[in-house]
Amino acid sequence: MSEFQPKFESLVQVFNRSMEKFADRALFGVKRDGQWHWMPYGEWGDRVRRLRTALQNLGVEAGDRVAVIANNSPEWAMGAYASYGLGAAYVAMYESQLDKDWKHILKDCGAKVLFVANEQIAQRVRNLREDLPELKEVIVISGTPKGGEHAIADLLQNEPSDLVDPGPDAIADFIYTSGTTGNPKGVRLTHRNLAYNVSAIHAVFPLEPDDRSLCFLPWAHSFGQTVELHGLFSMGSSIGLAEAVDKIVANLAEVQPTVFASVPRVFNRIYDGLHAKMNEEGGLKKKLFDAALDTAEKRKQLAAEGKRSGWLDFKFNILDSLVFSKVRERFGGKLKYAFSGGAAISKEVAEFIDNLGITVYEGYGLSETSPIATMNYPGARKIGSVGKPIPGVQIEIDVAATEDPTQGEVIIYGHNIMEGYHNLDEANAEVLVERGGVRGFRSGDMGRVDDEGFLFITGRVKEQYKLLNGKYVVPTPLEEKIKLSPYISNVMVYGMNREYNVAIVVPDFEVLKGWAEEKGLDPDPTSLAKNDQVQALIEEEVNKFSSDFKGYEKARKIVIGDEDFTTENGMLTPTLKLKRRVVQERYSDKIEALYA
Repeated sequence: MSEFQPKFESLVQVFNRSMEKFADRALFGVKRDGQWHWMPYGEWGDRVRRLRTALQNLGVEAGDRVAVIANNSPEWAMGAYASYGLGAAYVAMYESQLDKDWKHILKDCGAKVLFVANEQIAQRVRNLREDLPELKEVIVISGTPKGGEHAIADLLQNEPSDLVDPGPDAIADFIYTSGTTGNPKGVRLTHRNLAYNVSAIHAVFPLEPDDRSLCFLPWAHSFGQTVELHGLFSMGSSIGLAEAVDKIVANLAEVQPTVFASVPRVFNRIYDGLHAKMNEEGGLKKKLFDAALDTAEKRKQLAAEGKRSGWLDFKFNILDSLVFSKVRERFGGKLKYAFSGGAAISKEVAEFIDNLGITVYEGYGLSETSPIATMNYPGARKIGSVGKPIPGVQIEIDVAATEDPTQGEVIIYGHNIMEGYHNLDEANAEVLVERGGVRGFRSGDMGRVDDEGFLFITGRVKEQYKLLNGKYVVPTPLEEKIKLSPYISNVMVYGMNREYNVAIVVPDFEVLKGWAEEKGLDPDPTSLAKNDQVQALIEEEVNKFSSDFKGYEKARKIVIGDEDFTTENGMLTPTLKLKRRVVQERYSDKIEALYA
């Protein structure tokens, strides 16, 4: 294991250092009444200390659990750090989850106190209280509670008290997994897990107090929480909180961030949207756009060989000014870095964002690894890979798990490995391993490591399946490639124990609407999904974007869905991962018809 000297031993140390160094700097930005309002570090820290006193008065002690059902807000973060300063663990849930999920998590973790976003959620929680005897107090963040709960505004009237460092071994977070295959599992992360992960970011990718992000990734997910809430906070940077997913582009222009952390789905939308816009406008704009992309790619190829061309540099500077600078202005004009995580981003999309002049850094990890295990960083970057292990972490590839000599299950060893799943000894025995006294985690992800030490993720071990002809298929890379089509929003490839693959494809009906109007077709999604011309178009797109794959990997037949995969209809997890079993059940009759 590589030598690693952590900068922080606990999240309370992160808090104390940031309060000492950055008190007067802007921390959280929130848009209210059409204006962005920025709260300084010092003001927010004072509220954290007041809330700590309030929680202590409500009976919260070391080892207790404090839960939250809310979207990102300064108050969400106050609850987290106030809990850390009492030695209590913070348990985050999504507003979008079902009541039964909240009930399972609250009961499983034994939460004593619960923060809720508003009165509407408070009412839903009241209906669950009978089955939650350990839940003693509920705190409403926004609005006036009507059922005996506490208003957070009242609790902030307490006298402030300092946070007490619980030490590196105390549990800081319960991060509940998405539950793609059953109930969510509570991942127990210590202060060491999270503080060392933040320390590793400092070691390889230190940002500056002048850096700013637009944050939309939920802090209930470990990627957003570690990278933005803890990571940027530890560096004195500021964090603008996006209004909603559909307001991201508008908010980027207003906040003018220098860094943007996202999941591939959002980067895919940017890629599809810009290509669709250029195709629609055509003419000189399209030619200049294509020329700029081509020139950027040629410069990058030369740079990889240690060469450069004065003519290409001159040409690129002109095209960058005419084309790419206008695109960057849409994103605020100051964006330098794009961090991608949560799932593998396609190489085409990463290179496209990179060519726009926004450097893409992809990383990899899981909730169980706090989450960062590997990342690309300055001086060690390879597009298409998820980078090299962060300081203090090692990667092992177990080819026995896949019966494939070229790739295997990724096993992660280091300071970032969880204490374990809460109350799930059998599950812990399946995934936790040890080597030389260092804890490891069997990720369930398939991958390979190249000669330079870069990790490439190729799919999920459990998603790999065998066709009747004995050939193994990993569907994720094919799905990601197909989604590059501007006409396709989502796709799931299926073929376990079948003669060949089929695909459920959801068109991008907004893009398809313009195409349909040109053809004189009814633009209604239900009508388009049944139209033979649409079927032919989507089949053509699927074949076109599958051309690099082996014949047996391709989808031979398709079903067109009239409803996108979303968290609301249960086909995506709150972290936007595909729930294959749910999609398969939803389209089971149509799938069977393809094989009939």
